[in-house]
Amino acid sequence: MPDPQSREESPPPRTSRGRYAAFRARGPDADPDARDGAAKDGKPPRKAGLALFRTWLRPRYGELAVVVALGVLGIGFDLAWPLVSKHLFDQVILDETRAAEARRDELILVSAAMFVVFLLGSLAGFWRNLRMTLLTAHLAFDLRRQLFERILRLPLDEVHALKTGGVISRLSSDVENTTGLVPNAILNPVLAGLRLVATLAVMFWLEWRLALAALVIMPPVMVVHSRFIRRVRPIWRSISVDRQEIDARVGEAIAGLRVVRGFARERAEARQFAVGHHTVMRKQVLSARTHGAVNLVWGLMMPMATLTVVAYGGWLVIAGVTTVGTIIALQAYLWRLLDPVMQIANSISETQRGLAAMERVFELRDRAAEKPDRPAARKAPREFSELRFEGVSFGYGDGRTVLHELELVVRGGQTVALVGPSGAGKTTLADLVARFHDPSIGSIRIDGVDLREFTLQSHRERLGIVQQETFLFDGSVRENLRYARRGASDAEIEDAARRANAHEFIARLPKGYDTVIGERGVKLSGGQRQRLAIARALLADPAILILDEATSNLDTESERLIQDSLARLLRGRTTFVVAHRLSTIAGADLIVVLEHGRIVERGTHEELLRLGGRYKRMVELQAEGVLDPWAES
Repeated sequence: MPDPQSREESPPPRTSRGRYAAFRARGPDADPDARDGAAKDGKPPRKAGLALFRTWLRPRYGELAVVVALGVLGIGFDLAWPLVSKHLFDQVILDETRAAEARRDELILVSAAMFVVFLLGSLAGFWRNLRMTLLTAHLAFDLRRQLFERILRLPLDEVHALKTGGVISRLSSDVENTTGLVPNAILNPVLAGLRLVATLAVMFWLEWRLALAALVIMPPVMVVHSRFIRRVRPIWRSISVDRQEIDARVGEAIAGLRVVRGFARERAEARQFAVGHHTVMRKQVLSARTHGAVNLVWGLMMPMATLTVVAYGGWLVIAGVTTVGTIIALQAYLWRLLDPVMQIANSISETQRGLAAMERVFELRDRAAEKPDRPAARKAPREFSELRFEGVSFGYGDGRTVLHELELVVRGGQTVALVGPSGAGKTTLADLVARFHDPSIGSIRIDGVDLREFTLQSHRERLGIVQQETFLFDGSVRENLRYARRGASDAEIEDAARRANAHEFIARLPKGYDTVIGERGVKLSGGQRQRLAIARALLADPAILILDEATSNLDTESERLIQDSLARLLRGRTTFVVAHRLSTIAGADLIVVLEHGRIVERGTHEELLRLGGRYKRMVELQAEGVLDPWAES
């Protein structure tokens, strides 16, 4: 969440009126936020998205075929009804040349046949809708699973760029709209097209003059409809981008609620939320206006077509050219004709929304994974004798170089303390060991083998990480600890907690290890959360342990309690400790002092004190009570 104290330097938020006016002025197609459809591998975004769409559907082609078959069956029963009714009127009710008794008997039989046709058509429609619901549910599940797995494997900077709101938006509304393409862009148009063609064929077969008269008004209506529909998709694309921004802001406000309240920014956050949603509302109104105009045009078409059939049909009946039953059947077919046309029209507008979501979903699904394993990558060994940095330089995507030509040798089982001022590159160095990033130049080698020669999964499996910002899940203490090792027994969980000096405060919780600690462990103190994170890492029994300011939130007493246990537990495993406190640093086998991304000093605590450089000055200032000795030295 942005620092409230820096808000004066931030540009003022755009008002909903201003954003809406700008949107209308430049046109929805000029929306600069609609970047997710960027071309992939030289293909235009739409073609690339449709290719992925077909790949996603391929395992479900059988289910699609069942739905289409049931739809075709339903169309057959539905088109049979008017033909039966024509026979009922022309050959039974109005045929006075036949005996009344015979007509009554046939009336009963034809009525029963009409009921059977209606029943079978309803059953076919019921099964089609049921199979369609199951199909879309399966497709949504497949896509959400694939998308979530891809997000988990994206590079960290890309995940951070998406923001929480953007991730949730793509997994929820965007997936729903993309899945909606199956009925809206495939099944409904296909079935509606079949119904339209079949209905027209039967209408022209019955009475081509009446059918032609009823269809004269359709071309101009379709022209008007197409002009309206072209405006729908870019509007919904813009709405999706706005909602992503709103969701991200809400997530930040909730996560930083203490900061919001601490600076009395409740009204400002509520105002910004209202402005964002008001902008979305205005765009939705514009979209609804477009839909309303289309529906109005189609609503006027029905009475015009009905009047044409009745008036011209009556003229033909009087002239003896056709029959009353034919007019009644054509009237029924006219209703059935307008239904698929309306379905196609609605599908076009709904498809625009789905296509905008599809481009966002498949653009994310098609992104490269974090670090694809090399073809000959092998499993990383748990035990090793040496970890070596050879000419390692690293810079982030913004062009900023953080580490410069590092040369460092760490023996297996050593504890290495990384110290230096903020921004010196300590955490970045530890992240390179964890392979959250790979060196831009140079290599990190274990026993002479580049880390990139090992599979990422096997390398991460030998890691244990306790970060400066402790993250705990909204579950019980036991569930959070067991996250490190799913098969851990209750006894092993308790043992890890004891070694991290967390067991005593856990035992005092209302339900002990089964106490739910809330989102991010909000029901615990900072020191308690930190000790749980340490216990979780210890339960994993890693070969390489990374402690990034792992004791920064502990009070003096808590820190004293865990120092002895940490000293014992770190023995025998390679550990990288990012820390400022002398009590955490002094016992390390190797202390590395970083400044501006370069190693300026290295050695043990005693060696660096004798050296009389930056490290010694830091120790002296810390002894004098200076909170940030690196800023003062």
